[in-house]
Amino acid sequence: MLAAFVREHWHAYASAAAMLSCIAALTVWIPRQVGHVVDALVAGGLKGPALIEQLALLVAAGLVIYLLRVGWRLALFRAAFKLGARLRTRLFARLALQGPAYFQQQRTGDLMALATNDIDAVEQAAGEAMLAGFDGTQTLVLVLAMMTLAIDWRLGLAALVPFPLMALAFWWISKHLHEAAQDSLSRFGDLNQQVQESLAGVRTLRALGLVGRSQQRFGELAGNAAEAAFRSQRWEAAYEPAVGMTLGAATAIALAVGGWLVAQREISIGQLTAFTMYLGQLIWPMFAAGWVLALLERGRAAWARLAPVLDAPLTLADNGHAAPPPRAELRAEGLTFTFPGAKRPALEGLDLTLRPGRTLGIVGATGAGKSTFVRLLLRQAEPDAGRLTLGGLPLPELPLATLRAHIAWVPQEPFLFSASVAENIALARPAATPAEIEAAARLAAVHDDIVRLPSGYATEVGERGVTLSGGQRQRVAIARALLSDAPLLVLDDALSAVDTGTETDILDHLRELRAARPDRSVIVVAHRLSAVMDADEVIVLKQGHVVERGTHAELLRLGGWYAVQWRYQQIEASLEAE
Repeated sequence: MLAAFVREHWHAYASAAAMLSCIAALTVWIPRQVGHVVDALVAGGLKGPALIEQLALLVAAGLVIYLLRVGWRLALFRAAFKLGARLRTRLFARLALQGPAYFQQQRTGDLMALATNDIDAVEQAAGEAMLAGFDGTQTLVLVLAMMTLAIDWRLGLAALVPFPLMALAFWWISKHLHEAAQDSLSRFGDLNQQVQESLAGVRTLRALGLVGRSQQRFGELAGNAAEAAFRSQRWEAAYEPAVGMTLGAATAIALAVGGWLVAQREISIGQLTAFTMYLGQLIWPMFAAGWVLALLERGRAAWARLAPVLDAPLTLADNGHAAPPPRAELRAEGLTFTFPGAKRPALEGLDLTLRPGRTLGIVGATGAGKSTFVRLLLRQAEPDAGRLTLGGLPLPELPLATLRAHIAWVPQEPFLFSASVAENIALARPAATPAEIEAAARLAAVHDDIVRLPSGYATEVGERGVTLSGGQRQRVAIARALLSDAPLLVLDDALSAVDTGTETDILDHLRELRAARPDRSVIVVAHRLSAVMDADEVIVLKQGHVVERGTHAELLRLGGWYAVQWRYQQIEASLEAE
């Protein structure tokens, strides 16, 4: 991908390289010009206006170098930042297409670290490292050419004697730096994971008195991350002493050999001065080499973590091209699903039909397979056998985006975003008017609660809706689903956190909505049987099988699990009312 990106933005890299070439040419010209000025001063042939002119020329060259350095950074970093944005967009898009099975094998903290630290490292490798490497190499070649060809080849070769040892040191440091960088990025992912889990579960930690233990664990992980980062920086810092020792040795050799050549009148003092300045200019290429190697090793380590996520196969294929009709019949035929590692199927041989405009109730004890059916309907998992069709089309033939736009789903544990109440309700219809938002809130029996909030519908709910109660969050999620235009409404035990009075209000409003929108189908998954008493058909699941089927009245006459559970819940409700 990096090579393709460079080809796409070749003009930015080419302009930066051209500016760096000009910088390198001016950089190697300055010492040579200084040498001529020194020789002219020693000979006494450079005075007054001529000297000022030469000095002004040197200052102008320095100013041009400054402007070119600013220019190449602007050209390069603009392109590198685009790479970072593209990688983050690609990562998010890939994760958005993955099914739940993928995220069960990944840690949120690691994925967050990939989107931040790891992509930053790749971005730096594509930006600073590439052009700094080009600049350093170009400057090194030109400086060495001037030292050996323009001044004295013997002096140049003598000064280069320590450099093979520096190359060996660089190889050894880079090897250890790569391992340290990988460890540092991994430790940062561990730290991210701890922060995410602690903040998401802060109420539980407080309730159980585990804040101290959580802080201790965080301190350990923060210390590990800091230690790993320090080890990485320590190896990165090792480049500088290697450069300093090499240049120090080269300078000592150059002065010794150069002094002897001056004494032999084979080179002038000005040439030795220029040579010494060229040695000083080798500091940047040497430091650039260490810096580039450090950035490349960090980028390589980051890409090794990032590439498997970007290239991971989708847990759910999204190859469909068909579209269901607006009034589509939902049908399950022999639907069977077993969770990985489970001994028995969560669903087995399920058959059902939901015609447009009808309501289906699904009830049963915990673990009966109710939510498993919803997962299969949303294509969060694929059935082992049988199939689900919508408008006669198997679900895999529908694009995931099309399928999910067809369904308004309210889970048992709804997710609210850190935005206002109105924005959360209008999530599926951002262009909804305030009147439409309020109407949906009234249908969900949450309007009165909202107007009592500090800023009404403009109240920020906080992360995951932390400022609202569980029942309020559920009703806001129901309002969000009711506001959408999806033809199929799925309530997955979405009334479990509301009291019976509020449940009655919501069910009455849903009854009114059904009359107003006869084209909308509804699936109600519930533990409370009062939620499904108006359904056109109710199926009772037990260990993944349909054991009872019929209307509310028919199931009561049947006298099975449904009837027993209904009587028990009615007695429980009457006791609560007293």
